[in-house]
Amino acid sequence: MSTMAHLRSVTWPVHQQLEKRIDVKRRFSSHAAYLRHLEKMWGFCAGLESRIDDELFADALPDYGRRRKLPLLSSDLASLGVAPSAIGRLPRCETVPACPDTATAFGCAYVLEGATLGGRTLLPVVEARLGLSAGNGAAFLASYGTAVTAMWQAFGSALDRWCEDPARRDQAASAAVATFDSLGDWLADPPR
Repeated sequence: MSTMAHLRSVTWPVHQQLEKRIDVKRRFSSHAAYLRHLEKMWGFCAGLESRIDDELFADALPDYGRRRKLPLLSSDLASLGVAPSAIGRLPRCETVPACPDTATAFGCAYVLEGATLGGRTLLPVVEARLGLSAGNGAAFLASYGTAVTAMWQAFGSALDRWCEDPARRDQAASAAVATFDSLGDWLADPPR
């Protein structure tokens, strides 16, 4: 079994639990609810991405800098009228896993990379309900645009290569589960 398939299998229960804990329809029902959701996602990504040093991926995933979600979320928040100085002061999730090594960083990044697939499903909802687009408030959901599948496959290939060793695979899986748990706890407060 590939590491990618292993992570998918191991994280399936916590992924399903996360989807049950958050009310996606409510989060995308109004501009105010969507804005609060983006603020929470910004706080989560700010916490997690600050723990993933680019150097961890220097050899394993050289395009990691392009994969960071914080710039997309910051752009969305600015498009929705949040001042840059206020964005930087948003609460940050401090319960994300530490990333002392590349295998752990891959496990954490797996969750954020997977969000690009979910974004592809949610973008049409936000476009239809809220009138937003990739260039106006929905860059995070649009992420890689038409390259989502290619970027996901490239991530999976890099993950499989780096975590071919069972110990690394287990580290990545443990980090992915912990990241999903952290995200679920962070997003548990429903948007008002």
